[in-house]
Amino acid sequence: MNNLALAADGAWKVLVASLVLGAGLPVIFALGVRARAHAAGGGTGGQDTERHPIGNLLFALCILVVLLGVALGITIIVASGFGKAVSFDHIYPTIVGK
Repeated sequence: MNNLALAADGAWKVLVASLVLGAGLPVIFALGVRARAHAAGGGTGGQDTERHPIGNLLFALCILVVLLGVALGITIIVASGFGKAVSFDHIYPTIVGK
């Protein structure tokens, strides 16, 4: 594999990770906050006063995804500090030796 292909492969991985973690988690959090407002009856412009219970479920799911993403990030940082790595070979991430 030549150097240009190797650099392009690395750049692609960094781009995907930055979009998912850098922009994806804040977007999911914003959607959760919007769902919570919708559940409380707050619509755009304050016109909608009907309560929507499904908004609470969507809020909980969005916040759960964000919290799991943050916990995974902290786990990766702490594992690398102890000379370990996080493996995604199984259904759930596991800490393994480097």
